[in-house]
Amino acid sequence: MHLIKRLIPLVGITLIILILGTQVQAFTVFEAGRFPEGINFENLFTYNPLQYAIVSNVLTLGFAVSAVALVYFLATLRNISPRYRLVSILSAVVMVSAFLELFRLEQNWRDAFVFTDGLWRLGTDVFSNGFRYMNWSIDVPILLLQLVIVLGLTQNRAVSYASQFIIGGLLMVWTGYMGQFYEVTNLALFWFWGMVSTVFYIYVLVVLWELISKTAVNLPSNIQEMMQNIRWYILITWTLYPIAYVLPVLWSTQSGIVTRQIIFTVADITTKVIYGAILTYIARQRSEVENYGEALATADIR
Repeated sequence: MHLIKRLIPLVGITLIILILGTQVQAFTVFEAGRFPEGINFENLFTYNPLQYAIVSNVLTLGFAVSAVALVYFLATLRNISPRYRLVSILSAVVMVSAFLELFRLEQNWRDAFVFTDGLWRLGTDVFSNGFRYMNWSIDVPILLLQLVIVLGLTQNRAVSYASQFIIGGLLMVWTGYMGQFYEVTNLALFWFWGMVSTVFYIYVLVVLWELISKTAVNLPSNIQEMMQNIRWYILITWTLYPIAYVLPVLWSTQSGIVTRQIIFTVADITTKVIYGAILTYIARQRSEVENYGEALATADIR
């Protein structure tokens, strides 16, 4: 109940955004039926060289960071006890997935626009954010499963929480995926699917809060504090995604689109790379506490 009370403001903010979005619909410059269903806002504008370059460079930064992080997670595997090693292995899988997604998005951005008369204009291809949702279908369940592993749950509890995370996480992603198809052509469906996705997001947060609250008390004090902080870290960084989801509807300009791609990519880096590094650190700390040789041997190198 205490957690639900904390989440009420989040729901309230979402409802306020919904109301504002309905108002924005009356003032939108895009006429109904002018664009086909499934097109994203990115395709409706022309971009000056600076705006175009920022999006391209940010996406490049995203897949470059993922590549570097992949090397890190693989290089530090041996320092973690076999009991928790899957945390780093799964982070490596997420990095491969994120690299492919962001690399494909950057290529898609390049292919979709042509430079004419000093501006980047939509060519024969279209840019799609759908790649992000397919990637999240892989990454979101994995990111949540990493928590189950690093907490060292019993088999029955691990299966129970893993099932809730996988189902809730996938429904959160897939309903958001449905909504983004209508961001230009049907704001009612856009907001409907966005709200449904938010419900599943809150469900995942409730399960996550419960898991950490019940389990962290049995961990060493330093690890316990880190696990408690992870709850807030996830809440803050994951909330970047719904912000990016609604941003072009509320800010229908080239600057809004550029900001959206920046927020999406920052969210990818913080929720995957930094989050994975935090869990790897916790896994290593747990390995040291349990006197795993490789972790103890390299403890002074950090």
